[in-house]
Amino acid sequence: MDTFNRGEVTPLLRKFEQLLAPKSREEIESMAVNSRSITRRHFGKTMRLFAPLYVSNECVNNCSYCGFSRDNAILRTTLTIDQVVTEARHLHALGFRNILLVAGEHPKFVSEGYLQDCIDAIKGFIPTIGIEVGPMKDKQYGELVEHGAEGLVVYQESYDRDTYSRLHTAGPKKNFDWRLECPERAYAGGFRRIGIGALFGLADWRHEARALASHLEYLYKHCWKASFTVSFPRMRPYAGNYQYEPNPELFLNDRHFVQLVCAFRICFPHVGIVVSTREPANLRDALVPLGVTHMSAESQTDPGGYTGAGTDDLHMTLKGKRVEVSDKSSCSRATEQFTIDDKRGINDITGMLHSKGYESVWKDWDEAILNAK
Repeated sequence: MDTFNRGEVTPLLRKFEQLLAPKSREEIESMAVNSRSITRRHFGKTMRLFAPLYVSNECVNNCSYCGFSRDNAILRTTLTIDQVVTEARHLHALGFRNILLVAGEHPKFVSEGYLQDCIDAIKGFIPTIGIEVGPMKDKQYGELVEHGAEGLVVYQESYDRDTYSRLHTAGPKKNFDWRLECPERAYAGGFRRIGIGALFGLADWRHEARALASHLEYLYKHCWKASFTVSFPRMRPYAGNYQYEPNPELFLNDRHFVQLVCAFRICFPHVGIVVSTREPANLRDALVPLGVTHMSAESQTDPGGYTGAGTDDLHMTLKGKRVEVSDKSSCSRATEQFTIDDKRGINDITGMLHSKGYESVWKDWDEAILNAK
């Protein structure tokens, strides 16, 4: 990643930086018109829908912005394979055919073979399975692909090395470069859909956006057989900081969020743009025609959050080791990673899309395609 790490400014990045410069309302509206036209040309009036399925909130990392952080005194659980199936079938009944398996990073609980077993158990009725877990070696990614996973999501969190070092104080996630190179290892392992992003609110938003664009440009050149998505999740309240107040000097406000979406669409016409339920309903609705192509809906950010699965094994951890809870009478569910903002049900989301003339895409892939003669 020499070119990316040196921060060379290519013509595309110069254009991107110009689009991120301070703009008047009229200039942003002009960007929005351009972005809408480009999106319609390449994606039509469609929106791909997916849901996260958290399988574990165990973690060995200390990350100061995350509810799953190792030293947080939270209720934890790891779903059994049967419980993963229960959650997946619930999502299937709602219409979802695209599921993202999410887990904290803990090799003891999310152990060797666990994710493969999860994929094997649900791939018969969930055709599109992605993962968002701790970084792995390309051989391990290859095994997941062989079992049926096709998508990987990994956020760098912050592209600013000093910020990254300050926020990650323990665990394998401290290694900035190991995480940065994760998409390339996943590509080498055979993943054909790769999602990247930064967690906005940790460092200057324009710096993060520029680095994210540079990373995306690099991946398009070196992993050209894959398709890519980008995401711009903003900080939300989380366990240990439910009174979270954004730093006004770092915060990506709604106006700049719109500008950022349009800048990525104009510079990267084919990239998928994801907006999750972290964001408020009115902003998500407004972004639909401006460049967004993927939306989550009816999300839960705790393992077992959809059906209550896994509550029979709630416990805590101390320095990564399991600690039993003496009184479980008040323990109703595992702790969420962060609070969501858009809490509308899936019918409300599809209704909103329909009112705007958009088609909800539940499924755009099936293994039968490979077997077609």
